[in-house]
Amino acid sequence: MTTTKKLPHDHGTHSEEILNSFPDDNVIHAVADALKQLGDPSRLRIFWLLCHAEECVANIAAAVDMTSPAVSHHLKQLKSANLITSKRSGKEMNYRAADTPLVKYLHLTMEEVGEITCPGSK
Repeated sequence: MTTTKKLPHDHGTHSEEILNSFPDDNVIHAVADALKQLGDPSRLRIFWLLCHAEECVANIAAAVDMTSPAVSHHLKQLKSANLITSKRSGKEMNYRAADTPLVKYLHLTMEEVGEITCPGSK
C-alpha cells in the first residue's frame, strides 16, 4: 500500500513527488551516523588512511601520531558506523575501509572537497 503525502501549500516545486521518494529512515540514520563519525578530524584521518591500506592499530597510531588506545577508541566508532571492517591476522586485528557504496562516496567526497590526490591517482 502506497501512501501519498500531501503538503498544505503548492509552490510548484514538485515537493510532493520529492516527499514520496524520501529515503527510508534507516538510510537517513546510517548516513547521518557516518557523517557524524567523520566530523571528528582524528577519525577522518584514520578513515582516509584505511581507504588506502589495511593496517593494524600500532601502524595506524604511528601514522596519525596518536596512542594505540586513542586509535582503538576511534576504530570502534568507525566500525559501529559500518565505515570500516576488521579481520584477525594472528594476534593482531587489521582494519580497512568497508567495501560499500557509502564508503566509496565518502572517500570521493574527501578527495574532491579537500583537493586531495590519493596514492596511485595521477
